[in-house]
Amino acid sequence: MSTLFLSRIRTGLVYLSILAMFAVLFGRLFYLHVWEHERLLEIAENNRRQFNVIPAQRGNIVDARGNLLAATRTFITLGMDPHSQRESDREKWPELAHLAGISYSEIEQASRQLTRPGSDFPGEVREVRWVVLARDLDEDTYDKIRALGIRGIYGNRNFLRAYPGRELASHVLGFVNREAVAVTGIERVMDFYLRGQNGFRETERDGRRRELAQFRGRQVSPTPGLNVQLTIDQTVQSIVEREIERIVAEYSPMGVSIIVSEPATGAILAMANYPSFDLNRFWEHPVDSHRNRSLTDVFEPGSTFKIVSAAAALNEGLVREDDVFATGDERVEFRGRVVRLPSDHRTYPTLTAREIVVKSSNRGVAHFGMLLGERRLYDYSRAFGFGETSGLGLGGEVRGILHPVHRWDGLTITRLPMGHAISATPMQVHQATSVIANRGILMTPRIIERVFDQDMQDVFRSRPEAVRRVVSAETAMLLADMLVEAVSDSGTARQAQIQGFRVAGKTGTTQKLIDGRYSNRHHVASFSGFFPADNPDLVITVIVDEPNIPGTGYGGRVAAPAFRNIAEQLIPYRGIRPAQGVNAFIASNQP
Repeated sequence: MSTLFLSRIRTGLVYLSILAMFAVLFGRLFYLHVWEHERLLEIAENNRRQFNVIPAQRGNIVDARGNLLAATRTFITLGMDPHSQRESDREKWPELAHLAGISYSEIEQASRQLTRPGSDFPGEVREVRWVVLARDLDEDTYDKIRALGIRGIYGNRNFLRAYPGRELASHVLGFVNREAVAVTGIERVMDFYLRGQNGFRETERDGRRRELAQFRGRQVSPTPGLNVQLTIDQTVQSIVEREIERIVAEYSPMGVSIIVSEPATGAILAMANYPSFDLNRFWEHPVDSHRNRSLTDVFEPGSTFKIVSAAAALNEGLVREDDVFATGDERVEFRGRVVRLPSDHRTYPTLTAREIVVKSSNRGVAHFGMLLGERRLYDYSRAFGFGETSGLGLGGEVRGILHPVHRWDGLTITRLPMGHAISATPMQVHQATSVIANRGILMTPRIIERVFDQDMQDVFRSRPEAVRRVVSAETAMLLADMLVEAVSDSGTARQAQIQGFRVAGKTGTTQKLIDGRYSNRHHVASFSGFFPADNPDLVITVIVDEPNIPGTGYGGRVAAPAFRNIAEQLIPYRGIRPAQGVNAFIASNQP
């Protein structure tokens, strides 16, 4: 062949172009097989292998008698594989739409979602093998859909938390949100036990993303969660919540808290608040209604705190029940200075120590405080549980406010004994009354009875736990007797009387601080008592925040009747026997 007419330059350019093309090709191969080897291999492995999490079923929550309070419901998320659809199945789509509760157009739209953009590298396109059609289908509906025989229509089984009682014990139970996160209450604090252990399954898929069962790798079955039994009694809780409904209908308060417990064991039988919310539809209620006001809200306990100052003075031997005090004086001398005493709802020139408790004299308990002195008054307040959390372990509980002695002003020594200059939760007031009911011993409140497995075997069981002895048994019994005498037909809490029972307790009516000043129109009405007084079975505390009532919302008028209504229903339920020879009686005192 003659090369006479071939240009060496052109020949060189051709050779260079060919070499450049091969260089680019080999460069690209080097880049993909060496430089990007690890990343691309990982992508390939991820496309080939499939790791499926098998969710564990969450454990149940039951009440003290085994009634179901929280359970896990199975539901199906229905989906379509658009690439697996057959034209012959289209005639079944109307029935599918009817069963799934969706429209025909939604099925049509899902069948056209064949691809989606990838995320591993630019321009990547991936096949869509799963399009959600419907959620929260029950097993029966899913069985009917499967019976249609439509190829590429299948469901994933999931779990949804369900609360049969809806609002019942909502602040105690708490809830699990749609992301399976335990948010509040028992659900949150016991989540470690309840949630169980998820399982998993490793498999391989072919190029069309179908499972290759012969290459199925490891599979670990899920471990169901443990079950939790509470001390809450569903019947007692229902009685309490119905009474709250009555209070709300009659007084339209800002809030209500009621606690019922056994003084000897510390077991909480009921804890309810208003506002409440439906656990199954928690998202429809304000977040403010989710908080457990029995543990999170504070108020000045007022006259219910007089139990503390009276018990301390009696326990220290500073006063005897027949000692006389000048309760008519407005000012007295205390440690070389003149101190102004608080006013009383009714002025008495003199009162004995017993009468101070019976008539709930503010000036009388101020004398108790001055006899005790700052340090002992503070120490007893702490010993009764004020200024610290109760140990219930339900989450969100606050300490309240009990200032240390070095932060007291000149009036605190006379105002603290009557329940001012201190902030407390309903739980703390309840605990203080429980000390007297339990012969002077403060118990740790319990709301969790036990944790047990699927075979009903105990994994953990709580036991009654004494925190400390606060006052002697003799002091507690003497004070209980005073509290019984504090209420009679002529007393301020006569509406709390229960025929045939001696009941001890204390009412309180506290003015709320509004813009830094005590308001004459905003009150907290309270009552905390126990019965039978000689052998206490139950302690009941009722707190009503700002009852809408003409005049003053006294605890004896608003809270004491609620105590009676609850107690009268619990007497036959718990088989509480009246004391022999007692015709009538009840708890407490003081507006």
